[in-house]
Amino acid sequence: MSNGGSRGELILHGIPASRGVCHGPVLVLAKPGAREVPKYAISADEVEGECERLQEALVATRRQLRDLKERVDAAIGTPDASIFDAQLLVLEDPMLLGEVRRLSREQLVNIEQAFAEVAQRYIEGFSTVDDDYLRERAGDIRDVAGRVLQNLAGESAAGPDLADIDQPCILLAHDLTPSETAVLDRRMILGFATDQGSATSHTAILARALRLPAVTGLGEATRRVRSGDYALLDGYNGQLILRPTDQTLYEYGQLQKRELALQERLDRNRDLPAVTLDGHAITLSANVESLEETREVLDSGAEGVGLFRTEFLFLERHTYPSEEEQYAAYRQMAEKLHPAPVIIRTLDLGGDKMLSHRDLPEERNPFLGWRAIRICLQEKPLFKAQLRAILRASVVGNIKMMYPMISGVDELDAANAILEECRRELAAEGTPCSPDLEVGAMIEIPSAVITADALARRVRFFSIGTNDLIQYSLAADRMNPKIAHLHQPTHPAVVRLIKTTIEAAHQAGIWVGVCGESAGDPALAILLLGLGADELSVTPSLLPSVKYIIRRLKLPEARELAAFALECESATEILEHTRRLARRIAPELFAATA
Repeated sequence: MSNGGSRGELILHGIPASRGVCHGPVLVLAKPGAREVPKYAISADEVEGECERLQEALVATRRQLRDLKERVDAAIGTPDASIFDAQLLVLEDPMLLGEVRRLSREQLVNIEQAFAEVAQRYIEGFSTVDDDYLRERAGDIRDVAGRVLQNLAGESAAGPDLADIDQPCILLAHDLTPSETAVLDRRMILGFATDQGSATSHTAILARALRLPAVTGLGEATRRVRSGDYALLDGYNGQLILRPTDQTLYEYGQLQKRELALQERLDRNRDLPAVTLDGHAITLSANVESLEETREVLDSGAEGVGLFRTEFLFLERHTYPSEEEQYAAYRQMAEKLHPAPVIIRTLDLGGDKMLSHRDLPEERNPFLGWRAIRICLQEKPLFKAQLRAILRASVVGNIKMMYPMISGVDELDAANAILEECRRELAAEGTPCSPDLEVGAMIEIPSAVITADALARRVRFFSIGTNDLIQYSLAADRMNPKIAHLHQPTHPAVVRLIKTTIEAAHQAGIWVGVCGESAGDPALAILLLGLGADELSVTPSLLPSVKYIIRRLKLPEARELAAFALECESATEILEHTRRLARRIAPELFAATA
């Protein structure tokens, strides 16, 4: 928090969750008190009746969520409505529900208490995971648990505070669930801010879909702001500005005009190729996690999918997906995007992405442990089911495949041997598959860079995962706030590792993509282009900005930047040089950020 001093403004700093600016009176929602869950003893004869009450509550909750999904689908589209599929899965969770019934039966306690206790254990478990995506699933369980407990108590599932809003306002709450966010009246809610939350939560995702400015992670804003206070919400920089001056309102008004003009420019570029001013083309692809994101890929102007994270088919469920289930998912994605390529990454479980139905030993350092290709090579039936599904789907003609976390030729050779085994099995069965499936390797570990020349002789392409490459090269966990400053994408070592990888690939006659967060940063995209990357794969929402800056760039400018970076000894200097060039080329892209 900072005070504007003589300007009389009070600025609360949070996390930008949804772009945009709005201003108006604030409506503060009181922090909900802890739900009083009744606890009482029951007899053994009453257990069955309690389980029936739970089943009735689950049916009611399922109906409410399906109704909500239909409303969101009608308002903003299926991909965003599919957020509620994760909540519906909670209601089908045999492990969670089995634990609830067992607890009620063994401890002879009422079903509300058993459900609340088990749900809280799940919430706490997800809340401690390092992965942003998985950590936010705690919010889904909390949301569903609240509905189930309301239905067990015979209460209305609708929140009276939100229903009573009848004047345009900025909503300020301790937290908002996806269910609450989805039904916000956009005529009355100008934008919203919360004490808790992150940019990756389902609440934030819905805010972006609703085109509502949003800021999360404000800390204790609800205790410091009163209903009726006038404020400006800055969803670009993650700020809630109380008592904005006329000058501030004017400046943000100009910002909104510039952003509207920029969005119109980005929209005009959507179907144009990513080509520099001097005619150098680079492929821009999208990173996706599910079939539902196909529309976002198309709307972003992507030339295909550069990274399909298949592990999300395995998470939030209690058995492995079958070969048939995987085949259907891969084929549908390929058919919807045909003829654009779809690059499927084989299973990247481990680290902080573990299966709920496997009782796996705790590892002291899971990021250096049993994960990704290491799991697949040891769990051969699991790996073969996925490889067979990919091979079968490859008949569509636009599927490519890559292995994650390859550390050397032994792993790559072993993976390719299993792939060939699957090919032979399918041929013997008379099952068709593409004879020319392109297979690549992800470069995420320094040892893979050092042996890139040997790896390049065994694959058709490389994809550099900058997130892990930075983490493993600098020994810096980017999820650890104490050392987050060490996670530097422009560290000289990282720049040189990327250049070494690209040179080894090109010498072997194969192409190189980059699919980490660096590829989605317009400034860093210039550096990657200068280093020789052939493809960038980014989050769909970031792709228009990356394409915009590429189309305003000349290749010699990018190569000059790369040459400077390869000689420079300071990560800070490289970053400053990179941003300075980006701002000169496309200043309008950076006008909204502080």
